[in-house]
Amino acid sequence: MSNESFFYQALVYLATMVVFVPLAKKLNLGSVLGYLLGGIIIGPALLGLIGQSGQDLMHFAEFGVVMMLFLIGMELEPSLLWKLRAPILGLGGLQVVITAVVLGGLAIAFGLPWNQGLVIGMILSLSSTAIVLQILTEKGQMSSGAGQSAFSVLLFQDIAVIPMLAIFPLLAPAGATVAAEESGSLIAHQPAWAKTLIVLGAVAGLVIGGRYVVKPVLHIVARTRLRELFTASALLLVVGIAVLMTLVGLSPALGAFLGGVLLANSEYRHELESDIEPFKGLLLGLFFIGVGATINFQLIINSPWIIAGLVFGIMIVKFLVLLGLGKLFKLGKEQNLLFSFALPQVGEFAFVLFSFSAGAKLLPKELVDMMMAVVAITMALTPLVMLAYEKWIQPRFEGAAKQQGAREPDEIDERNAVIIAGFDHFGTVVGRFLRASGIPATVLDLDSDRVDLLRRMGLKVHYGDAARFDLLKSAGAEQAAIIVIAMATPEKNLEVVEAVKKHFPHLRMMVRAVDNADAFDLMNAGVLHIYRETIDTSLRMGTDVLELLGRRAYQSQRAARMFRRFDEKSLKGLSAFRDDKQYVNAAKERIEELQKLIQADAYTNMMIRDTGWERDNAEERN
Repeated sequence: MSNESFFYQALVYLATMVVFVPLAKKLNLGSVLGYLLGGIIIGPALLGLIGQSGQDLMHFAEFGVVMMLFLIGMELEPSLLWKLRAPILGLGGLQVVITAVVLGGLAIAFGLPWNQGLVIGMILSLSSTAIVLQILTEKGQMSSGAGQSAFSVLLFQDIAVIPMLAIFPLLAPAGATVAAEESGSLIAHQPAWAKTLIVLGAVAGLVIGGRYVVKPVLHIVARTRLRELFTASALLLVVGIAVLMTLVGLSPALGAFLGGVLLANSEYRHELESDIEPFKGLLLGLFFIGVGATINFQLIINSPWIIAGLVFGIMIVKFLVLLGLGKLFKLGKEQNLLFSFALPQVGEFAFVLFSFSAGAKLLPKELVDMMMAVVAITMALTPLVMLAYEKWIQPRFEGAAKQQGAREPDEIDERNAVIIAGFDHFGTVVGRFLRASGIPATVLDLDSDRVDLLRRMGLKVHYGDAARFDLLKSAGAEQAAIIVIAMATPEKNLEVVEAVKKHFPHLRMMVRAVDNADAFDLMNAGVLHIYRETIDTSLRMGTDVLELLGRRAYQSQRAARMFRRFDEKSLKGLSAFRDDKQYVNAAKERIEELQKLIQADAYTNMMIRDTGWERDNAEERN
């Protein structure tokens, strides 16, 4: 490609982004639809500004999907990934299997051979990781039940690509040439046992390298204090993982995801994220433009009813399967609909798998071309489907959030010693108590409906995400002394904790915990002041029960105080056994010890030092 044509193509793609994405955002259509529409307009079907180069662009821009999965992996600590094992394997596995069986069965019923029907069913069971995560992230719905379920399904689908690539050659006609043999894979001509060993060795090398090689290298690079060198190292890391996975015949996207998971606990995680994020966004934009540009409109014009029937038939089948699985896994009605509307399209990996199938002589070229057009159209329709859900379906549910994340953060014009992040039922009590005591606080909350309601009640609350550095700085975190972190979800609380630790380490954090498991996570994150939201209320109810049974108020209050202090100390000890088989025995021992302590104290009311009521000031300071 000549320099002139290179700069011309760069001009076309960049101009498309700058023109169509802001226009789509202005019309509240989302950036993904802006990219897709821009690709359609500059593609061969309309203006013809990029000719057939859109096909080459797809191979280059798929690297954006790889980067996105690397960043997703860095957001997932191995412990969190283990917690999601049930929805990943259960919900994700059932979605792929049921969808593949239903769509494959329909393809066979319409006359395709069984092996071709099975291949098409497996490919069409996949959804678009790039589009769905982009849309859910833009709308602030990733932390919702639907967002977590969608992520679990998408993650399983990305992993399922590997066994699909292994199964397809077995379904190919005898004597067919498998595309993998021409792909540059080092394992293409190896026997099956050797392929298995090479793949396992590559994954093991990735794990060992991430732990013992990458982190020391990043430490050396960081000491140079050259930002551009760290950026180059981040890109080299992602590219290196992608090349390694390609050489051993695995999905580069899956390798990048595993690499990200291995670096999730790294001290360089945030720097890597900030360096790769702009490249990821740019390449994903090119990917979506390529999807729009490669839609074969001539084929659609020649067979409009067949294409339309396939598009809507596939999306309806996948929607019904998702809806049934969401109900099976007990998603709420609103969350289930959001989950089902988000995933009925066919994913970007379908382009790769259909190309592979054509090379392996599994599917005829005419069928592959038609299915490629169907895949592109389902992806292009996804933003419109989500927009329809927001406009006409979501408003029907009482209490539905109104586009959280679309609203700009408020300007904050106050500086106080205390910042409260999260102002639902928990944070509101803290804020009201401080206000009544004459202590002003700067309040931040991410629920726009709640912010508007509290303002009407006369409370000064600012809308914004407390996990963002710029918002915390605007709220006066540099001058504040204490931050009360009381967000609605444990994951969001940990996000804010990490942001405060990184940017404002002088702030003393007082963090809300839902239960013991949440408290353990906060302890691991280095939080000293943790407040489980039900412990005090539960003890107050217990003291009332004792008093109604005739126990003296002094004895009831003393026992409750002793119970709370013992329980908090025990919690720190139990945190060491949380993932150990000894946890149950350790907890049992502490329960028995506490029972003996309180019962012994009940018979010894006359004590020189009333330890049950005293406040351990030294402990509070630590």
